[in-house]
Amino acid sequence: MKVNKNIVFFAFTVILLSIVSCGSSNVYTAQEKASLEKLVTDRNFEIELQWARPLVTNSLNQLADAGLFRPGDNASQINLQGNQNTFKFENDTVSANLPYYGERQMGGGYNSDGGGIDFETTPKELTLTKDDDKDYYLMEFNVRDKDSNENYDVSLTLYPSLNAIINIWSSQRNTIQYNGTLKAITEPKEE
Repeated sequence: MKVNKNIVFFAFTVILLSIVSCGSSNVYTAQEKASLEKLVTDRNFEIELQWARPLVTNSLNQLADAGLFRPGDNASQINLQGNQNTFKFENDTVSANLPYYGERQMGGGYNSDGGGIDFETTPKELTLTKDDDKDYYLMEFNVRDKDSNENYDVSLTLYPSLNAIINIWSSQRNTIQYNGTLKAITEPKEE
């Protein structure tokens, strides 16, 4: 029995496209969306970080080639689980104590702070955008680290699945992205 190759190719393509399209769509429940909306509007959440994704440069690639990253880490993705890191939004205060991986372009002296991204302040120019079509909130703001005079533009993308993406652009460093999980702070900070 002869099988037409065109029919087999067409059937294979249809099956493959069906599998890919089913796996790529996210449908969130009304409860998940309401939970996210409450966290965002109350501004009482923290993000438990799992990954740092620095801007890959020649210097980071050289470090990777030299074997200076832990097993499983590379120049574009570093596991943060088990590291001390925080990102919190409590009422009108945003605070972060994040490890930084990447290149510093200017500033930053020799100090005991460790060279991470560290701030606790009231965000400036805060905007909150809800994308109903793609089911996420985008929170953007600016902050300044008073100790180092470093400015940060911060972008949070928050999903009903409680996944969060933090993008940070610095006045003194290359861009970095962090990925983690959003959760409520059980005891909000006193005002």
